Amino acid sequence: MTAIYDNEKFFERYQQMPRSQQGLAGAGEWATLAPLLPDFTNQDVLDLGCGYGWHARYAAEHGARSVLGIDISEKMLAVARQKTTSPVITYQRGDLTKLDLPADQYETVLSSLALHYVPDFAAVVEQVARYLKPNGQFIFSVEHPVFTAAGSEQWHRDSQGQIQDFPVDRYFEEGERTTEFLDTPVRKYHRTLTTYLETLLQRGFVLEHVVEPQPPVSMLDLPGMRDELRRPMMLIVVARNQG
Repeated sequence: MTAIYDNEKFFERYQQMPRSQQGLAGAGEWATLAPLLPDFTNQDVLDLGCGYGWHARYAAEHGARSVLGIDISEKMLAVARQKTTSPVITYQRGDLTKLDLPADQYETVLSSLALHYVPDFAAVVEQVARYLKPNGQFIFSVEHPVFTAAGSEQWHRDSQGQIQDFPVDRYFEEGERTTEFLDTPVRKYHRTLTTYLETLLQRGFVLEHVVEPQPPVSMLDLPGMRDELRRPMMLIVVARNQG
């Protein structure tokens, strides 16, 4: 998994984003994700790609017995630790594809907008299935395959700078993409919707929710947000482990 978030200039820009400063309230997908989350009371929770720790703290605030947040970025983890006071939360640096955690440990595994940085989704699913207790949930969000397909993740605009359309290209050609994010080349990995869902089903997960979040009405007047009704930008999946 990339450590782009440890790039000083990139991280400075990332810190200025609304979702970095406002937390869950500044995340356009939060209004869709929140109702899909379980009752965390007395749960052991794993947060993969925890970033600033917003979801880890939410789980702790809602009764989780323990929360382990893992991220590859030291800068992300430093902010997460600074913002965290709950004694039930622990943060750890690690590559999501190379973890060695106890089996049958967690009732819920979360991952927010991290897995499109991981080259091998199937390997992560295999690990998550091992970490989860029977009947545990895997809840994750990723950039939508329509959004990642062409690679640029930029609108097509006319000569006056007005949006014409959003390109979708090379959809079935899975693999590495490089896009400009915060004026920095960032490596991500495109995979189809079929790959996301079939990988889970083949590993014995049962799909409970597959949702393409739209910006909430309360955010539509923010710059650029209404345009996000023209394309699917994110995908949220809730799957239950039947192993």
